[in-house]
Amino acid sequence: MALVGIIANPAASKDIRRLVAQGRVVPDWEKVNILRRVLLGLEAAGIQRVAAMPDSSHLAERARDDPQLSLDLEMIQMPTFYGEGDTVTAAAMMGDMGVDCLVILGGDGTNRAVARGCCSIPVVPISTGTNNVFPTMVEGTLAGLAAGLAAQGSLDMSQAVIVSKTVEVYVDGEFRDMALIDVALSRERYVATRAIWDLSTVDEVFLSRAEPSAIGLSSVGARLQPVGMADDLGLQYTVAHCGDELGRRPGGASRPKPQSGNTNVLAPIAPGVVSWVPIARWGVMELGERIAVEPRHCTVALDGERSFSVTPSQRLEVEIRRNGPPVVQVEAALRLAAELGLFRS
Repeated sequence: MALVGIIANPAASKDIRRLVAQGRVVPDWEKVNILRRVLLGLEAAGIQRVAAMPDSSHLAERARDDPQLSLDLEMIQMPTFYGEGDTVTAAAMMGDMGVDCLVILGGDGTNRAVARGCCSIPVVPISTGTNNVFPTMVEGTLAGLAAGLAAQGSLDMSQAVIVSKTVEVYVDGEFRDMALIDVALSRERYVATRAIWDLSTVDEVFLSRAEPSAIGLSSVGARLQPVGMADDLGLQYTVAHCGDELGRRPGGASRPKPQSGNTNVLAPIAPGVVSWVPIARWGVMELGERIAVEPRHCTVALDGERSFSVTPSQRLEVEIRRNGPPVVQVEAALRLAAELGLFRS
């Protein structure tokens, strides 16, 4: 019998970007509503077993508390500390349990934590965070249907799934950590509030995806060259700190004057904030190409959150690889199911 996993992060969409930009807040009751629709979609697709990560807001239990639902919900028995480590642990346990498909509610950071725990389970990521690229704003009912079909093996996964890329970080030749979308080098020497929200502190960015319809670091890269999940390459750019225009809205500042060798791009760098960003240099990264970073004092941000610091005495390298979680393409999965007659009796 097919088993679907659920990992829902109650802390998603609640960081400092709600204060410094117009970022949305997704309250717990809305996450419960999304999850309930996911469960209804799963049950309609024939799923009767669901395993969920315990969380401080009891999102999955609250979603299951509905007379329309008859599926079995199992809460994973694990120690909980209500932090990122719980997501890593839950994903690893779900991999060991043989979960066939995993539905994730959160942002890029939540999905990165899942990938750190297990990269082999097909995932359906639903965006409930900020500046997200990896998860999408998909209706929960449709996400549940697609996840249920994928879990039962009803679809040709080669037509409905794309294996995602990662950006791996090495320090002194040893693997240190990874990101799913972006690695940014910040001038700030301390992790502090973690979230990257001020581009004036960013020096260099490495991207697995540069999406024109995204917000944040990925969108800046997309103005130079769009790079999608299926493209076998990445992108690197360096921000030129040449004036105070960086981070201001076009309505409050004229287009910055071109500096020698610079390219200026207009990008949505945060919710409700569209700015000109000066780029000193940029280039394409090939898969498997390990790039050495110029020695400096900096903090390394992974998927929008500062994670650790490095010094000039340490050798920092970055590499794009296609070894992330397989991502179920909801629209493609539902179209394929319709073509196969799976919705007809």
